[in-house]
Amino acid sequence: MNKSKRTSLDLMNNIYTLAYWMTGSETESNELVNKTYSRIDQDMTDKEIFRTFRSCYFTSIEPEGQLAADVSTLIGVSSEESLRQRFADIKLSVLLSEIPGIRHRDISKIIGKPLLTVRWWLSLGRKSLVNTQRLIPPIEMCLPIAGALQ
Repeated sequence: MNKSKRTSLDLMNNIYTLAYWMTGSETESNELVNKTYSRIDQDMTDKEIFRTFRSCYFTSIEPEGQLAADVSTLIGVSSEESLRQRFADIKLSVLLSEIPGIRHRDISKIIGKPLLTVRWWLSLGRKSLVNTQRLIPPIEMCLPIAGALQ
């Protein structure tokens, strides 16, 4: 990130781009940007704004069904963190790194995960992008057969 403090309006283009990549829909992107900007203050830092965006995105995700919860248990995802949220965090990590150019340490603080986890997610997400030509395939395609992420 730039050393000079950017305002929330300076970040709007990045937030919209992140929203579009996360949702894949112009309508949902607009709604997500509106929710995010209704919850931020002018005095917030870049990290706080991106954290607010992440929170708004997760509140927009529908609760998942029992099958996804069962699979989450099998691969070691805590009950607090759904499989859908884990994939969203991986995707968001890559996007935060590539679109606004946020450093790994700052992504770690935004997402609330250890730095090594974020670095592993970045590697996993970038490989997924190269191999499948999209960023983190739909959950159905990622469900493990032998207990590990594909």
